[in-house]
Amino acid sequence: MKIRTKVIGLIAGLFAILGIAQVVVAQRIFLPSFTELESEAAQTDMNRALHTLDRELDLLQAMTADWGNWDAIYRYMKERKLEIVESNITPSAISGYRVNAVALVGFDGKFVWTASQAPVTGEPFDIDLITRGRLPDGEVWRNALRTGKTFGGLLASNHGPMMVVAAPVLNGAGEGPFRGLVLIGRLLTPTEIKRIGAQAEVQLRLLPAVPSDVGTQLTLHDDFTEVTSAVRDASGKPLFTLRVDVPREISSRGGEVVKFASMFLMGAAIAALSLIVLILNSLVLRPLAEVTQHVVTVGHSDDLTARLDLDRQDELGDLARDFDRMVAALGQARRQLVDHAFDSGVAENASGVLHNLGNAMTPLTVKVATLQKAVAAAPAGDIELALAEIAKAGDDAQRKAQLEEFLGLAARELAGTMTAAQADIDTVARQLQTIQTLLSQQAQHSRAPRALETLRLPELVEQSMELVAPALRARLAVELDASLQQLGPVRLARTTMQQVFQNFIVNAAEATRDAGRERGALRIAAQVLGGAPAEKLRISFADDGTGIAPESLKRIFEKGFSTKSSATNSGIGLHWCANVVNALGGSLHAESAGPGRGSTLVVVLPLERAGSSVVRNAA
Repeated sequence: MKIRTKVIGLIAGLFAILGIAQVVVAQRIFLPSFTELESEAAQTDMNRALHTLDRELDLLQAMTADWGNWDAIYRYMKERKLEIVESNITPSAISGYRVNAVALVGFDGKFVWTASQAPVTGEPFDIDLITRGRLPDGEVWRNALRTGKTFGGLLASNHGPMMVVAAPVLNGAGEGPFRGLVLIGRLLTPTEIKRIGAQAEVQLRLLPAVPSDVGTQLTLHDDFTEVTSAVRDASGKPLFTLRVDVPREISSRGGEVVKFASMFLMGAAIAALSLIVLILNSLVLRPLAEVTQHVVTVGHSDDLTARLDLDRQDELGDLARDFDRMVAALGQARRQLVDHAFDSGVAENASGVLHNLGNAMTPLTVKVATLQKAVAAAPAGDIELALAEIAKAGDDAQRKAQLEEFLGLAARELAGTMTAAQADIDTVARQLQTIQTLLSQQAQHSRAPRALETLRLPELVEQSMELVAPALRARLAVELDASLQQLGPVRLARTTMQQVFQNFIVNAAEATRDAGRERGALRIAAQVLGGAPAEKLRISFADDGTGIAPESLKRIFEKGFSTKSSATNSGIGLHWCANVVNALGGSLHAESAGPGRGSTLVVVLPLERAGSSVVRNAA
């Protein structure tokens, strides 16, 4: 995919994400905020309706207190003359105050005079507050009768909820002693509820009481918010439920605002995206495409003399000029590399030849040992003993004859041994001469400097694993520590270190085999060591194999020394590894807690990190 497409897609994706975020914010924050505000307004409307109902009850209490402080009623409660009360509490007075029931209460709680009027018609009607003939049940009403204090509340009646207030009967000057109570009731008819709702400026409805105390509840509908609140009677029991329906104008207007804002932002985003793409195309993408095309052309050709010569005074201009300088330096480096490649290749070949010749000398050593045993077994001592016995035999002809016969047999056996040994000695001498000549010829090439390559340690370990025989490789579970990847690219003699790592892996696999296990573990880790004059790279290969005895740790890298069987190991591998690591300016040592507790091979090399380009005037 072209970078132009990626950049445009990235910017478009960014705007799309911002658009989605805007929609999510609108849906999750803005619109819920409008809904919350609307719910608070609905709750306020319900509170206003409840306060209006309380105010109506307060007004009824004030009116009842005025009736109670009426001297005519005060005289009636003493004299009980019917004309006194009927001439003052007339049906028109009751209708004028929208009262539906009036009762005068004696100290025994019984009514001494009553009157009732139906709503609208004003005709007398049957209401249980009056027909009961006594104060409503409940201690609050009895307490008002005992104390002579005004008390009001809501009661259930056979015609629906009613506001009922009791006030003491006083002498008209607000003085006593009080002579009973005046009880006044007003039904909460639909007309009264509508009037209360108009005062509270809400659409108020009266519903039956719910069985349990649920308090105030809000229910959201598509077009309105339903708010319900339970109202209790004078004894604290749920009496009825008030309902307020509030139109959802706030959410509707908020949704329109959010919709308009979203459309405006979408248009602005499209315009901004188009403008950004035009600017990027002019300032970055088109010049970058030119640089990319030039780089691709140089990469697919062998012409390192081509130059971009991009005339720009910005980062792309710096990049183009640095690339031209890099191509020029690369051409020079390639020429030097061609000149150096031969010597480097000979150096690596010489190292391999020296190692292989060293391995080839092992059978010659065995041959010499065989010759030594053959010579030691020759009857030279028997011949000397026989000669001494002949000298002692004197005139004993038979004894001399026997000794001379034995001497002849021993001489023939010695001659055969020497003849066979001479042939082997000639062969060994010729092979040693040939090996010595090859070593002399290759030694001068092995001193050439090794070429360093930029590489990563995990890849180098994988390449080394590929050189290990499958049977041995299957014995190890190789774990690469994260430090190898974190180290990044470094410069090492790849071929040489690949052979060193191969030897380490082979030794770990053989240690697992010698420990009697089918499969072992090898953990490879790296660490950067600080110090003068430069940093060093420490690479460890820790296995859980047979381990190394303390007395063998110092000799493990000696030529010819090995902790394994001499029939299969010559003791040259680790010796060669130590030599080549030393030649690279590093060191190699072994660590082990003892037999059966695994071992660790640690190589320390001078650390040369891969170079990184410097970007100037970076934006």
